[in-house]
Amino acid sequence: MKITIIGSTSYQQRMQNHKSELESNGYTVSLPAFDDFDGMNELQVCGYNRDKIKWADEIHVIWDQRSIGTIFDLGMAFALQKPVRIVYLNAKTFPNFLSQYAIRDGATI
Repeated sequence: MKITIIGSTSYQQRMQNHKSELESNGYTVSLPAFDDFDGMNELQVCGYNRDKIKWADEIHVIWDQRSIGTIFDLGMAFALQKPVRIVYLNAKTFPNFLSQYAIRDGATI
């Protein structure tokens, strides 16, 4: 299975740990938030993230509900009809709308 991890860059270590755990279990994982975007403008970065979301079988989210980029990526995941799994969700400012549509602990909520 191919998985793309999206979320708040402030959780870099948590995201890297999740990626390592998935890879140790045989998954192919993309973590585009920390890829090299040298020479890319904002629109190109959005296209790059879209391609990583499109490539994946499932999207994993590690998020504090404040990152606007993550909201944008979730919109793309929704538009591309990708299953979304909440790995970590720290409710800071937005209502917990995501839990209505995502998978938590392997079950659709």
